[in-house]
Amino acid sequence: MAVYMSPEEALDIKRKTAKPMLWVGIVSMIMLFAGLTSAYIVRQAEGNWLYFDIPQPFYTSTIIIVISSLTIILAKWAIKRDNQMLSNSALLVTLLLGLVFAYSQFQGWVELVEMGVFFAGREANAAGSFLYVLTGLHMAHLGGGILALIFTSIKGLLGKYSAENHIGIDVAATYWHFLDILWIYLLLFLVFIR
Repeated sequence: MAVYMSPEEALDIKRKTAKPMLWVGIVSMIMLFAGLTSAYIVRQAEGNWLYFDIPQPFYTSTIIIVISSLTIILAKWAIKRDNQMLSNSALLVTLLLGLVFAYSQFQGWVELVEMGVFFAGREANAAGSFLYVLTGLHMAHLGGGILALIFTSIKGLLGKYSAENHIGIDVAATYWHFLDILWIYLLLFLVFIR
């Protein structure tokens, strides 16, 4: 026997499940990065640790991702007022800033290599390897955020969001803010735990 739901019932289920499922994922990511930063501290205490300056592009990317959090706040604010044009524009700017953030991170890795800080190999050191792992994993999660922004932006351009139905923007914004806070934590950790 098939059970059919009305569009309103389907939206209600989505509203009740989307954010809790996102939070389960976020908690698991927090545990992953907590474990890695703990391992960083333990390994650093063992000695033979390379000290180097954090490349400038990592600081620049921080400004970029903070601005992108502001633009996604604007997207949420606009859609709650049924301003689809402003919401869509803000989503697209957030997506663009996410791509610029990723490029800036790549530039940071290029500078690390130029400084002689490698992920693996004969010339590698655990300090550099940890930095690549922490920033690389953040980038992998950012990739998921960029995919979510692409999907959300397309749905926005197709007029799928309104003041009554904006759960997709809400979920994408929550995840994006998490990525922002996670990056700030990682940068501060790498700057001060040396």
